[in-house]
Amino acid sequence: MTQDVQQRIDSLVQQNKIMVFMKGTKLMPQCGFSNNVVQILNVLGVPFETCDVLADPEIRQGIKEYSSWPTIPQVYINGEFVGGSDILIELYQKGELQQMAEVALAS
Repeated sequence: MTQDVQQRIDSLVQQNKIMVFMKGTKLMPQCGFSNNVVQILNVLGVPFETCDVLADPEIRQGIKEYSSWPTIPQVYINGEFVGGSDILIELYQKGELQQMAEVALAS
C-alpha cells in the first residue's frame, strides 16, 4: 500500500465516527454483506459514512492491508476496526453494537 492510500484511509477512519468500507454506497449496496451492514446501522439510527471500494481499486486493496482483514465490508467505530458483516450481526444481536455506536457518537 502506498503512503498516499494509507493517508486517505487514515483520514476517512479518523474523521468519521462510524466508517464503512463497502461494495457500493449506503443508498445502493452492491453485495449482500455490505447490505447487511447498512441495514443494521440504519436500524440503529446512527449516522455513518461509507467508502465504495468498487470505485477505488487502491482503497479496495489498501483497506485489506490496513486492517489485516481479507474481506469487505469493514466497519470502523471511533477509529478502531470492528469487523465485517458477520461480526456486526453478532454484536447487534448481543446489543453491544448499539453501545459501541452511542459511546463513539458521544465522544
